[in-house]
Amino acid sequence: MIYTFPFFWSHIMRHNSLLLILLSLLASASAQTKHPFTFEDMMALKRVGEPIVSPDGKWVAFSVVDVELSANKKTPHIWIVPLAENQTHSGVPHRSPVLGRIGEEREIVSDQDSDRPRWAPDGKRFAFVSSKEGRSQIWMADFDNEAGNVTAVHKLTSIATEADGELWSPDGRNILFKSDVYPECDGAPEAEASCNAKSHEDHEKSKVKALIFDHLLYRHWNAYREGKRTHLFVVPVDGGAGALARDLTPGDYDAPVFSLGGQDDYAFSPDGQEICYTSNHDPEPAISTNNDLFTVSVNVPAGDSPAQVIAKTRNITSENKASDSTPLYSPDGKYIAYRAQQRPGDESDRFRLMLYDRKTGEKRNLTENLDAWVGTFVWSSDSRQVYFVREHQGQAPIDRFSIDRPYNRQAYVDVENPNLNSDEINATGGYDDDLALTHDDVLLFTRMTVEGPVEIFATRIGTSQLVPHQLTHLNEPVLSQISMSPLEPFWFTGANGDKVEGFLVKPPNFDPNKKYPVKFLIHGGPEGAWGDDWSYRWNPELFAADGYVVIMINFHGSTGYGQKFIDAINGDWGGAPFEDLMKGLDYAEQHHPFIDKDRECALGASYGGYMANWILGHTNRFKCIVSHDGTFNTTSAWGTTEELWFNEWEFQGTPYTNRAMYDKWSPHLSVTNFKTPTLVVHGQLDYRLDVSEGFQLFTTLQRLGVPSKMLYFPDEGHWVLKPQNSQLWYKTVNDWVDQWTRK
Repeated sequence: MIYTFPFFWSHIMRHNSLLLILLSLLASASAQTKHPFTFEDMMALKRVGEPIVSPDGKWVAFSVVDVELSANKKTPHIWIVPLAENQTHSGVPHRSPVLGRIGEEREIVSDQDSDRPRWAPDGKRFAFVSSKEGRSQIWMADFDNEAGNVTAVHKLTSIATEADGELWSPDGRNILFKSDVYPECDGAPEAEASCNAKSHEDHEKSKVKALIFDHLLYRHWNAYREGKRTHLFVVPVDGGAGALARDLTPGDYDAPVFSLGGQDDYAFSPDGQEICYTSNHDPEPAISTNNDLFTVSVNVPAGDSPAQVIAKTRNITSENKASDSTPLYSPDGKYIAYRAQQRPGDESDRFRLMLYDRKTGEKRNLTENLDAWVGTFVWSSDSRQVYFVREHQGQAPIDRFSIDRPYNRQAYVDVENPNLNSDEINATGGYDDDLALTHDDVLLFTRMTVEGPVEIFATRIGTSQLVPHQLTHLNEPVLSQISMSPLEPFWFTGANGDKVEGFLVKPPNFDPNKKYPVKFLIHGGPEGAWGDDWSYRWNPELFAADGYVVIMINFHGSTGYGQKFIDAINGDWGGAPFEDLMKGLDYAEQHHPFIDKDRECALGASYGGYMANWILGHTNRFKCIVSHDGTFNTTSAWGTTEELWFNEWEFQGTPYTNRAMYDKWSPHLSVTNFKTPTLVVHGQLDYRLDVSEGFQLFTTLQRLGVPSKMLYFPDEGHWVLKPQNSQLWYKTVNDWVDQWTRK
């Protein structure tokens, strides 16, 4: 007789209770051998990048960042995993003499740093970014498609101002890439290259490092622009080592615009003859979110002047004074899909998915019925459907819809049933950052949770045979040895009588009969959110690992709960969000007797740092506070930031047009109430919130006699990214909390 597995298992259990006891003991012993999460564990994890599928759908390339803590460096390498044989039938893996075991990922570019793989249309090679020779350049790798090996690599670009962000043209003839160049050097390719090289060399050799500014946004995020602009260049792939790159976006503008990651802000048309890119041509970009989409022919005559190139460039979204970004042509070339906002100056207006008809110029909002931000998106191979990620209550489901009918997500199903007629195909899991779709409808995506970082998954759309298959398992050796707790959501009534969501993470080896101190984490943004996702900078599991309950609240202003909920924070920074935080913590204390309400510490960064400073002046319920890169004085923060549109939207004007609003929500005006011991953290290279905000706070605390300490990073910006700096950050923060909550 052949038993199915469930029947066989139940048969054994009914007749052998000793086996059940034995298995229980083994499981308990296994759990006891696991250890709490450590910083060293976190640095041992491999950081998996976006999946890039080969044109034949046989391979998936991706980057993996390795951290070498002792050397204080992070190095990316390119890996590959087979896809074509990753299907299962009746639980038995398919095998291939070429592909080997299902999900067998391996490194294929290991003798140099290598990042951002991009396949050639014929699949016989791929481009990647490397700084092997000291500067970032585009390299090429020859690829054996049968064996899945790289047979040779060579450098494609040698541009003095460096190159990255490469894309292949669909016809395989050209590579598009970004470079930060001097706009005054715009001209014919040879002259422009020579001018940029000389300007770069002169700057490097000059003993005078002074800069002269004549416009705002002279520095951004963590670097001074030094008179440079980001431009897009195109270079022939087979033009030889001496081939010159042509500047397709000349002018004193960034084209594409600055980005911290996510989907590219530029794309090729399917025939390879045109590009579409994002740029902001407003007179003062520091106060503008008016990014527009521009198109230009790739075949710009070599003799055309910059003025002639600009004259042939077309703005296709000029009527919208808010942001338009991330263009992506449909495979049939009829449309450009892109994301757009509707409110000028508001960087937290929701992103709609728009459709531009290249023939008629008509534009349609495809997600008018969706009260959520559209994230990364991809086209189906038949150009009739779009798949996209959206944020929803701490999760990030992947949705799909047809461009021929209004978007509707009333009926949905998770990815376990992808064959059902549904708009939402993944309602479970963590944040899915990246999407890719093969020509035969295999959807690839990345998934992470609070218990583990990004790995790559795949599922076949429209069939019932393939459930989500985890393609990569790079972090199982580390994670299998660690004891972690899942994210536990809870809801309570917050400000304005609205339902607000919070999350809780218990420490490892949790005992409900014990009392635990609390780390109360406050997210930044403020239009951000906590959720079932992974972080290397503020990791809830690492905060919980040394015996703490971690509590997080998605207060008014958080994303994933509709635009009205987001907008509630505008002009109310210390109002509803503060009320939500206090009520959320009250709720957790009342419903979880294991929480020791007399041993709680509040920690926050960016807006979370602002709120930590606000809490400092408005309640004494916490034993300690950690304020990282937070606003102390709203007026000085406005005068020292770079993206002025943010402050002017949030506080509804400037300090000289609406001083009352700035004063109302400025933590520095409540300093006479400061009593809680506070750790101040700030980076010198933080240009979103200048380091002077941290210095002002620390000076005030010291003068008031409040127990305080400052952790200052001369080489970090808004985020602490260097491995050893991160190690010091976690140790200093956790030691501070221990000092005040372990008494």
